[in-house]
Amino acid sequence: MSGSVSPALHAGQRAPDFELPVAPDHRVGTAQYRGRPAVLAFYPADWSPVCGDQMALYQAVMPEFERYNAGVLGISVDNVWSHRAFAQDRGITFPLLADFEPKGEVARRYGVYDDRAGVCERALFVLDGDGMVAWSQVTAAGVNPGADGILNALEGLDSGRRPVL
Repeated sequence: MSGSVSPALHAGQRAPDFELPVAPDHRVGTAQYRGRPAVLAFYPADWSPVCGDQMALYQAVMPEFERYNAGVLGISVDNVWSHRAFAQDRGITFPLLADFEPKGEVARRYGVYDDRAGVCERALFVLDGDGMVAWSQVTAAGVNPGADGILNALEGLDSGRRPVL
């Protein structure tokens, strides 16, 4: 966590509620995912090679996420227009949320904003249906964290046991 304002949230903590724009006239937030798991994928920037690969992977794995009734939200400090073009180019159908203004406010609340770079860190959070962090991981900006950790956490929630951290 190169420049975070505080440590990333971890399992057992309440996830801060938020609502961010997915389009100029439409907002999406954590309240819409109550009662089912939510995957929050913070990433540094649209159009970067690793971010593009990571978001495309989550789109490809979407049937597995849906098996657990989990919603997926991608979050970066890019604006809604960048997100729209990026999603169209990559075939991404899950919401990409703009933590654009005030820049990085939600990422800061989750402890994953890099002040020096001015972007979200690459971080994953799996929230349970009650809005508690069930699992989290912060990865170096140049590393694609894949989907195994997310799927393990969702499996743990589905089976009634806590995920292995």
